[in-house]
Amino acid sequence: MTDSVAGLLLAAGAGRRLGGPKALLEVDGEPLVRRGIRLLHDGGCAPVVVVVGASAERVRALCGGADVVEAPDWDTGMGASLRTGLAALPGAVRAVVVALVDQPLVTAAAVARLRAAHADGAVAAVAAYGGRPRNPVLLDRAAWDGVRTSAVGDEGARGWLRAHSELVVQVDCTDVGAPDDLDTPDDLAALTALTARRSGAPR
Repeated sequence: MTDSVAGLLLAAGAGRRLGGPKALLEVDGEPLVRRGIRLLHDGGCAPVVVVVGASAERVRALCGGADVVEAPDWDTGMGASLRTGLAALPGAVRAVVVALVDQPLVTAAAVARLRAAHADGAVAAVAAYGGRPRNPVLLDRAAWDGVRTSAVGDEGARGWLRAHSELVVQVDCTDVGAPDDLDTPDDLAALTALTARRSGAPR
């Protein structure tokens, strides 16, 4: 698969404000790390690589169907996880969709739209919601060296994307999901209430 688009799930954070690693949190009975792997698989990405860090062995045990790599310096910020993940991708991969484990309302349809943008020639494609660029992000291999250089501390690909805006295609995904982050207990409670309403379960 010389033209394959891989999936990269960043799942290394400690989730200090939530009281534990976000990758282990469950939404609708499913750990977020499994949900993220399924998101990328269903969006057409192969292979899928998960970057772990905090509680690495517990998270790794939930990563069936994906390759797993541990970022030794994960606690320095998202940049370390992104650098580790990009370095772990096989040589046959031509592009990668980078997703965050704490955005469970992102959908496979958004991932598929980013892949379609790459097939149309995009070097970088960013899912946008209501006109605002968020996640996930697709990066052609041509961008990886630059992204690795700029991914420092909590800065992921954002710095490179800003510096090379002429190469970035925004892909509207407003109708197929939302980029809400799970950072605090209030965020988790709001998401739980939302999914309960959608499923018709009593609150």
